[in-house]
Amino acid sequence: MKSLALCVLLLAGLAGAQSTSTPGPAAPSGQSEKPMLTIPAGTRVPLSLKQAISTKTAKEGDPVYAETAFPFVVNDRVVIPAGTYIQGKITRVRRGGHVKGRAELLVHFTSMIYPSGYTVMLGGSVENTPGAEKTSMKDSEGTIRQDSDVGKKVGSVAQGAGTGAVIGAVTGGGKGAGIGAGIGGVAGLAIGMLSRGADVMLTPGTSIEMEIQREVMVDPSRISSRREVIVRD
Repeated sequence: MKSLALCVLLLAGLAGAQSTSTPGPAAPSGQSEKPMLTIPAGTRVPLSLKQAISTKTAKEGDPVYAETAFPFVVNDRVVIPAGTYIQGKITRVRRGGHVKGRAELLVHFTSMIYPSGYTVMLGGSVENTPGAEKTSMKDSEGTIRQDSDVGKKVGSVAQGAGTGAVIGAVTGGGKGAGIGAGIGGVAGLAIGMLSRGADVMLTPGTSIEMEIQREVMVDPSRISSRREVIVRD
């Protein structure tokens, strides 16, 4: 019995020694994380629109495609090469009203596709539309608004009144001119009320400026400044 007890104690001691043995060496810490480049929030990037957009036909959710027109550099490194594709979508569209209300278009950019195929998610808005005629920015959200065409509608009323006055004068003298002017003015007003305000129209190649709304981290090893060319037999 004493021998059996001695053997049990010996086995227990060996098991305890194994459980308290020194752990193996830790994995080498030389595998550091890849250095990343940061595109700061507020960065403005010039783009060239790749397709036509009009509030007459556009719908919420429609895709928007653009391309960087000039390389963007941070700390002497190109972080967005020229020719990088920018993808987004239309998030709000409104046509001009019959009496009041101007056409509006809101676009948000969602991703950036480098020439190498490397894709980065981003949050971007339209900051300016220097290449679009008769448009302006409505708010900090990036809403593109068509310029007012009130003068055009007033001109329609005035033209209608003038035409009516000429016809009235020919048919009824001075009194007829006054009556004709009134009728013509009403007709011009009716035409103005039936017609919508001008639409926002952006043609392919329109210069727009995108503002990056939050900082974006990019892997410098996956940035390419020239587009890859695939030759097929």
